[in-house]
Amino acid sequence: MGFFNEFKTFIIKGNAIDLAVGIVIGAAFGGVVTSLVTNIIMPPIGFLLGGVDFSNLAITLQSQIPKGGTHPLTNTLLPEGLPAVVIGYGKFINAVIALLIQGFAIFLVVKVINRLKREPIVEPVPIVPPPPTKEQLLLTEIRDLLARR
Repeated sequence: MGFFNEFKTFIIKGNAIDLAVGIVIGAAFGGVVTSLVTNIIMPPIGFLLGGVDFSNLAITLQSQIPKGGTHPLTNTLLPEGLPAVVIGYGKFINAVIALLIQGFAIFLVVKVINRLKREPIVEPVPIVPPPPTKEQLLLTEIRDLLARR
């Protein structure tokens, strides 16, 4: 029963539950940010750059193979209807911008949380030395008398 009790303790701990909640909210947040980048941020940027739609930017290495097409290097016959070979760098640009926005948003959240957790700065109270004892006063008088001789 020790293994199951240990597992139960682990699951009930706040850290595991907080992690699970964070993953679910993070996934939802990722979808929102992806939509924000794709539908709100990139269209105006594309418009300012002359009507470029970043999601459609790509380099086509090989278009769809027509019937009876041959491989460009081996010159062998290829089956009909193979999909085009495309490097979709526009979608990659969208993903990088989404990552930057998510990173910045998380940075702001962590900054606010750290500010809330920060303990107030307490000014140190100056230490006032205790008044001298009778012995110290007597010794001071003796020292002063000896110094005058």
